[in-house]
Amino acid sequence: MTIRHLRIFIEVVKNKSMSAAASKLYISQPTVSQAIRELEEHYGVLLFERLNRKLYITDAGKKLFSYAKDAVKQFDELEEKMFTLNKKEKIRIGATITVGEYLLSDVVNRLIKKEPNIEVYSYMNNTQVIEDKLLNSEIDIGIVEGEIKSPDLICIPEVNDYLVLICNIDHPFAKKKTIKVEELENENFAMREKGSGTRELFERYMAENGLDIKIAFEGNSPEAIKKEVINNNYLAVISICLVEEEVKNSKIHVIECADGAWDRYFSIVYHKDKVLSKGMESLIGIIKGYKNISTRIKTDSASRLIK
Repeated sequence: MTIRHLRIFIEVVKNKSMSAAASKLYISQPTVSQAIRELEEHYGVLLFERLNRKLYITDAGKKLFSYAKDAVKQFDELEEKMFTLNKKEKIRIGATITVGEYLLSDVVNRLIKKEPNIEVYSYMNNTQVIEDKLLNSEIDIGIVEGEIKSPDLICIPEVNDYLVLICNIDHPFAKKKTIKVEELENENFAMREKGSGTRELFERYMAENGLDIKIAFEGNSPEAIKKEVINNNYLAVISICLVEEEVKNSKIHVIECADGAWDRYFSIVYHKDKVLSKGMESLIGIIKGYKNISTRIKTDSASRLIK
């Protein structure tokens, strides 16, 4: 039994005639008769009474007619929706918070202009959450600044970035050209939440130097962290791309890591078994165009952190 059998049966019921159904469907009458016979044999019931060359639908036929209409309608809707998918691609993009704050809106804007038939959903959270969603197929592709742990994910470093230590312009560190790393141990820090790539990199650096971090504020908003630095004289570690405006307006002082230990990348991430769609390939090409977006602070006022 196929959808074709049901379509033929529905037309016979509507037209009360096999010849009329055949004409409506542009097929031969014997083909219609065979389809009805195969349905009756398949279900083991009589669908029509044939009296004086007229068809009278049976109770079993009435029940099948009700079910068949629903089945054919659902099948037609399925066909329409699946063929529509081929016309308008959907892409689900996950970005970590630093990437989301700085790049995501511009990336999506460029993608839509390049691929107007693409429907975009974007999501922002920390590296750990983005990794989990990629593994669970809840998003198609990610742009992250943190380290990806799963061997099932392909991670391609593409955009240069680096972290800086920031403080209020009135903080004692702002008056010094160099700060020794051990001076950080007794300072209050505004830190990103656990699962953040920014936090993980800085925690690893401090641990390698045998130092603890005194956390006075913890949150997932770079704007909130910058306010804590400005208003409450805390220190924080953040991507250079998120403080360019505050540095320009002399609200925040920057301290660079002298040995380059805080250099990193924004990376493209997707599942190893994922088939790259046209939209994903376009997105990857757009992201590659940002390769050197984070430039070194060119100012004599920046301090240096040394060991």
